[in-house]
Amino acid sequence: MLAIVATRAGLGLEAPEVQVEVHLANGLPGMTLVGLPEAAVKESRERVRSALVNAGLDFPNTRRIVLNLAPADLPKVGGRFDLPIALGILIASGQLPGEVLEGIESVGELALDGRLRPISGVLPLALAAHKAGRKLIVPSENADEAALVSDLQVLPAAHLLDVLAHLLGQQPISAHQITTPPAVDEHQGDLGEVRGQHQARRALEIAAAGSHNLLFSGPPGTGKTMLASRLPGILPPLTEEEALEVAAIRSVCGLPLAEQWGRRPFRSPHHTASAVALIGGGSWPRPGEISLAHHGVLFIDELPEYSRHVLEVLREPMESKKIDIARANHKRRFPARFQLVAAMNPCPCGHLGDPRQSCHCTAAQIQRYQSRLSGPLLDRIDLQIEVPALPPEQLTSREVGESSAEVRERVMAARERQYARGALNAHLGGRELEAACNLSTADRTWLAGVLERLRLSARAYHRVLRVALTLADLAGKPQPERDELMEAIGYRQLDRQLRQG
Repeated sequence: MLAIVATRAGLGLEAPEVQVEVHLANGLPGMTLVGLPEAAVKESRERVRSALVNAGLDFPNTRRIVLNLAPADLPKVGGRFDLPIALGILIASGQLPGEVLEGIESVGELALDGRLRPISGVLPLALAAHKAGRKLIVPSENADEAALVSDLQVLPAAHLLDVLAHLLGQQPISAHQITTPPAVDEHQGDLGEVRGQHQARRALEIAAAGSHNLLFSGPPGTGKTMLASRLPGILPPLTEEEALEVAAIRSVCGLPLAEQWGRRPFRSPHHTASAVALIGGGSWPRPGEISLAHHGVLFIDELPEYSRHVLEVLREPMESKKIDIARANHKRRFPARFQLVAAMNPCPCGHLGDPRQSCHCTAAQIQRYQSRLSGPLLDRIDLQIEVPALPPEQLTSREVGESSAEVRERVMAARERQYARGALNAHLGGRELEAACNLSTADRTWLAGVLERLRLSARAYHRVLRVALTLADLAGKPQPERDELMEAIGYRQLDRQLRQG
């Protein structure tokens, strides 16, 4: 007898359909599993056998069992196939009618006593099942995660017998519902807590409005990390689609979802992180920090302390907004639409230009320290700001700056103008950017002269235009003028200093 049960493979953020085909035939008793299974999938034979027997069900020990996970060329990983394999054996052996699984997919790992154990990466499976218009049977502990997908009928089960009782109509399982927690930003701090640093606050608002990359440079203790941590709080709330994308990445990595639902990610890897930790990888590739920062902020503190090789791997995903990881037998693509915010000291001791303390670094030490940042990487950072030490009177002042909510209103208004053009300014192509800026002949001539004097690259030129366009959006102007161009170029002066060493 032949039985076919629908399930899905968990391959990164993709969840291709897998059909579990079970054939019972006469012959030498045994169970054969084919379809490119890895070790954990092969071991499902013993888990399924014990689960069926301990649940009081018949296991066809006297028959030859062939299990095929189709398509055959798709790698199969993990214990998620246990439940569909068990259901397939029950159908093939006549203990369960095959038609009861019509329009239903199932996933779950079986314990030896028949209990269902949770699996990782359920959200991508749920999204794919919803797209296919099917119901989804999952372990009870995965129900909240799967139910994040609106309009998907999620059927949670704690035991194999619960699944059978539902399929046979003896005790139907009610579709699981979840009330998603609201998006809140209190944990990220408020911009009003930042004392002084008006230019840095201005740069932070511009970065939020146009999704620009940002670099803070200054002595220790001037508020660089504090400023960076306030960026998610002035960004617009995630849409439901964006929230699901962020949650799907966390699901694949096995991270909790509930407390982060609807919040902009803020990832801050340590400077000892490897290139694989940043971009993702492994024998079975998983997302790295840049994908975990998707639709959010990747904060790189102590930028020159990172290995230059590690920093260089950021260049391509900063442009393409995705990362492709290739292995011998498979390839994965993870999204990486992150906003880079970096912070650095001006020299190894951190006190170059600090009026509070003298710098003891030699010129050669400063040059080596700053040369760890390549020109191509700096080219991709739109806003580069010095964050000076605050005078004591500003530190002790009771003056309160604008709150995150006030700044967020201006950011959202500027983004609405960009959405009307089709994309955020940081993501505009060259042709669309030139058309949106529409500079006058006089401004073009002036800008060409400035670019030549500052020796800026073609990429830096387009970055200047993008920042100028964001400044115009914040000011409510239809296109940037000389004032916006001058301010945008001012944000490249640190780039020039770093290149000159």
